[in-house]
Amino acid sequence: MMLTSILESIATFVPETVLVATFCVTLVSGLIARRKPAVPAALAFVGMLVTLWAVLQQAGTDRTIFSGLLAVDPFAVFFKGIVTVTTLFILLFSYFSTEVQTSVRRLAEYYALITAMALGMFLMAGANNMLMMVLGMELTSLSSYILAGFTKEASDSSEASLKYIIYGALSSGLMLYGISILFGLTGTLGFADLNHAIANAVPNYFALLVATILIIAGFGYKISAVPFHFWTPDVYEGAPVTITAFLSVASKAAGFAMLMRFFKVVFIDTSVLALPAGMWASLYGFEWNKLLAVLSVLTMTLGNLVAVWQNNLKRLLAYSSIAHAGYMLMGIVVLSDKGLAAVLLYFIVYLFMNLGAFYVVMLVADRTGSEDIDSYKGLGYRAPLLGVAMAIFLVSLTGLPPTAGFIGKLYLFAALLDARWIWLAIVGAINSVISLYYYARVFRNMFLRDPEGQATPVSIGRAQTVLLLVLLVPTLLFGLYFSPLVDLANASLVMVGVR
Repeated sequence: MMLTSILESIATFVPETVLVATFCVTLVSGLIARRKPAVPAALAFVGMLVTLWAVLQQAGTDRTIFSGLLAVDPFAVFFKGIVTVTTLFILLFSYFSTEVQTSVRRLAEYYALITAMALGMFLMAGANNMLMMVLGMELTSLSSYILAGFTKEASDSSEASLKYIIYGALSSGLMLYGISILFGLTGTLGFADLNHAIANAVPNYFALLVATILIIAGFGYKISAVPFHFWTPDVYEGAPVTITAFLSVASKAAGFAMLMRFFKVVFIDTSVLALPAGMWASLYGFEWNKLLAVLSVLTMTLGNLVAVWQNNLKRLLAYSSIAHAGYMLMGIVVLSDKGLAAVLLYFIVYLFMNLGAFYVVMLVADRTGSEDIDSYKGLGYRAPLLGVAMAIFLVSLTGLPPTAGFIGKLYLFAALLDARWIWLAIVGAINSVISLYYYARVFRNMFLRDPEGQATPVSIGRAQTVLLLVLLVPTLLFGLYFSPLVDLANASLVMVGVR
């Protein structure tokens, strides 16, 4: 019986198995084809394409595998898709990145570690047990620690990696302590079992609160929420742009997937029937969502205010990424399916607009040797396509029509207003106005200022132009035609363990 269960689980574990095989093949290819760096890149890319196919084959599946450790449901499949598509873009970014191709001596290991990070994020997206949650986080973190400091020639690369390790170790320790308290209260680690244990035997409220706060610290580190964000600006600035972009989208997506599944499955009260359709209540009035509301306000406010003072574009986008984590947290605090669907929708548009912004930063840095905002002076005239593309990505990040970012924020604010979180919606709107200010600084430099001294020409090849358009077109298209995204987000809310 046990063997049959394991074999059935392995048969459903195909995407992760493909990633493991891709990791091994990519790593070995570095030993065989040392003078051909394109070989491991091609193998990693093909492996991710096969992984994407395997993820799509899981659509409609709704079950747990390996004795309930992992969930394979529409919710997990959605985030696996986000991670896979992001990884494919990052592999292409890396192939075109002068920084990666010239600074990274061990390209096979670089591509293999990206694959290992994707595997860790897959485990995070499907984690249905606190043990698997920690294992997925640690696999992702250990790979990202190394990748953050991979360009040893950069003076701030090693510093970024060291800071990342220290903050990561601290947050992991806090999370494990919180998990140990929760295990002591309930005697179980499975999400559905935790829900059953808390619902049938009221635990010590103070101990439950402390455990939840400590676990939120681990989640907060992964999604760059204040006050667990300290690693983000330094790591984003010191790491290669490709890894920075990867962390800002895929790692954040995996962290949110884990956070949403944990709170929705563990703390939902299924006995409350007098609620509108799509709304849900927390067990025993344990208002963990108010903790997240405070984190949301702190995260978006600090991220936007500190971004105003940044002159380095990678640092500016780092604080912007922190602010966007605050926006997405707003969708979780409303305790409704509409709020969660808004977060899922936001992640789809965030993928294109944020990766697009980082891609432009990478292209400009490769050709000018600078990530400073002053290097963007006159960019709209020196490289019209890059200037216009960057402007559209930043407008979308602000949340203005007719871009996809507007649709993402529209659904978030609609969920808040529907659940009568008026004050939080007002704070979010004010923060969006603040973000427009520091994005406008980039607009001004690109279109209203002349370059200082000898203007460095900024030109890109056809393949790079095509990749830029692949990110740019959806950012505009989804702002006008978004109903398929809404349908996909609503269909992806199904979670194993939610009765």
